[in-house]
Amino acid sequence: MTGSIRIIGGRFRGKKISVPEVEGLRPTPNRVRETLFNWLMHHITEARCLDAFAGSGALGLEAWSRGAAEVTFIEQSPLAYRNLGQTLRQFNSPKLQLLQTDAYQYLQNQAPKYNLIFLDPPFAQTHLPACLQNMKVLEPGGLLYVESETPPQLDEALWQTIRSKKAGQVHYGLYKKTDGKP
Repeated sequence: MTGSIRIIGGRFRGKKISVPEVEGLRPTPNRVRETLFNWLMHHITEARCLDAFAGSGALGLEAWSRGAAEVTFIEQSPLAYRNLGQTLRQFNSPKLQLLQTDAYQYLQNQAPKYNLIFLDPPFAQTHLPACLQNMKVLEPGGLLYVESETPPQLDEALWQTIRSKKAGQVHYGLYKKTDGKP
């Protein structure tokens, strides 16, 4: 373990999450997580969540701590996947699922089953625009959290901006999926 962060709210508040040293992995800062979960306070209970590009799993575990019904974590990096697997075993719940697969492929090839998705891909890669174009796993009316290096370009016919902010070099926002197709 090269570092750790803590869950900041809910029933597992204060629990440490290990953060491995993986290129491009940067856990969402406490200040940003606190703001995000203040935005989500009326939506998180019983939510079916997907933490795409999970990394340390901080966003999904924060959601779980605050009452989400289930969380699926997607991580492709072998090191981050192993680390997150060890972390999830500490929670001992079948409602926490970890998949080692390509998040982009998963987002476009699955039937809608989530009502909240955390999308925080590595900044140095160009996953975000492709992920936003064809996100089939999020139900219409579902919420999408995006964290990026630059403000995301979202199709206004498909996405309604709920809230957005910037903290340091990170742009982050919460968006609602309209009844449009993707």
